[in-house]
Amino acid sequence: MDRLEAGADELRDRVDTTVAHPARRYNYWLGGKDNFAADRESADRIAAAWPSAPIAARENRRFLRRATTFLASEAGIRQFLDIGTGLPTASNTHEIAQAIAPETRVVYVDNDPMVMVHARALLTSAPEGRTAYIESDLREPEKILTHPDLLATLDLSRPVGLMLVAVLHFIPGHGAAAPVVARLLDALPSGSYLVASNATKDFLPEPVAAVYDRMLATGQTDIWPRDRTEFGALFQGLDVVEPGVVAVNEWRTEAEEGPRPASADVSVYGAVARLP
Repeated sequence: MDRLEAGADELRDRVDTTVAHPARRYNYWLGGKDNFAADRESADRIAAAWPSAPIAARENRRFLRRATTFLASEAGIRQFLDIGTGLPTASNTHEIAQAIAPETRVVYVDNDPMVMVHARALLTSAPEGRTAYIESDLREPEKILTHPDLLATLDLSRPVGLMLVAVLHFIPGHGAAAPVVARLLDALPSGSYLVASNATKDFLPEPVAAVYDRMLATGQTDIWPRDRTEFGALFQGLDVVEPGVVAVNEWRTEAEEGPRPASADVSVYGAVARLP
């Protein structure tokens, strides 16, 4: 029996297949098969109002890859805390970083037990490095920071790459993400980096933005958009890496193959910044 089969009984008891989950919906948009009818129905409702949602998911993933490459190759980061990691797919954070520096250590965090079963079974570290997986919620940063597996894997006295990619928009409310990000950054030393992205309506035509507002108000979507001012405030006091706060499809894309999507088809801000 392999590790995925061993986790099947645990999943049957713990995963509610009737309720959509962001990680499984994201998996569906990326073309994966680890999702259920509720996830697909939720994803299709969002895509009906915002047809480019799958494009945004793919561009978010590409942003993660480019940012991880930058941190590992140019910034010399050898430790990563990836919160809201989602289901394993091609080019995961530790794979990208360990291809550059095999000794890299990565802690993944997600609140979906299905993610954890797949991660533990499929994500294996290079022998020189290490990976760990924590089932926890971004909205409870203290539990993440004090988790024994995190403390056994990462040295919080040395720089860490904090990855909050396509996860902050699941914290609803204006200003609600700021204290969570601040608490996580408070635990990290100078020389650490924040990588973050968040959905926005800034690039959407007014009729599309109005539909989005109605879906948010009626609970048809759980993706809370933030404008450039609110998202940019998360990086206050940090040294923001060029090109600054931009749509993720515009962040260091020189090596990406064309044609590139328009920002209105992605509608996600992203940025990378260093703790001074």
